Amino acid sequence: MNKIFDNPTSALEGLLFDGMFIAAGGFGLCGIPELLIDAIRKAGTKDLTIASNNCGVDDFGLGVLLTTRQIRKMISSYVGENAEFMRQYLSGELELEFNPQGTLAERMRAGGAGIAGFYTKTGVGTVVAKGKELKVFDGEVFVLETGIVADLSIVKAWKADTSGNLVFRKTARNFNPPAATCGKICVAEVEEIVPVGSLDPDHIHVPGIYVHRLIQGQHGKRIEQRTTRAAA
Repeated sequence: MNKIFDNPTSALEGLLFDGMFIAAGGFGLCGIPELLIDAIRKAGTKDLTIASNNCGVDDFGLGVLLTTRQIRKMISSYVGENAEFMRQYLSGELELEFNPQGTLAERMRAGGAGIAGFYTKTGVGTVVAKGKELKVFDGEVFVLETGIVADLSIVKAWKADTSGNLVFRKTARNFNPPAATCGKICVAEVEEIVPVGSLDPDHIHVPGIYVHRLIQGQHGKRIEQRTTRAAA
């Protein structure tokens, strides 16, 4: 089965529809599937629900889909420095479901592992637990969180082999692995595709069985950092 596609548009062909649920990898500006996001923007797919740690920034990553008003709901743990995200949320134009960061990652991992739900102490006694089932274990209260299963996963990896085994580099190994596994279909963009057998099996972070389509592309290197210097 050939998993390699020529470009992001062809890799997403037949997968996009209005109102769909997408899980996206990335953290801040690191490991963002920018080429696939841009292809979704060009396709004009709307009323999207997207689960991702954050929503990029105003002009990059998922932020470009906010600008075009293609996102209806975000499931995130961090609003970040995205002015349009904040504006749309505060004005009621964007639905937002806040999740603690670890809970969101585990919800994705659980969905990919076929686990319908799990109990965690994180969020107990806060608005995070409002309306959710609570259960006592060994005298302590836990809240039930459900696994995430998305219509589509989009992720960005460093390397892949032709069978779809993925390797992430450094901090790009953040939400990408759990996001990759929780989609009914996973499309990955990578910096390099190598022949099967080229990757050390001990270095593979996501097995190719989870990955259905691949593209190779050129990616920018953005740095999410502010520096200050005291006046002389």
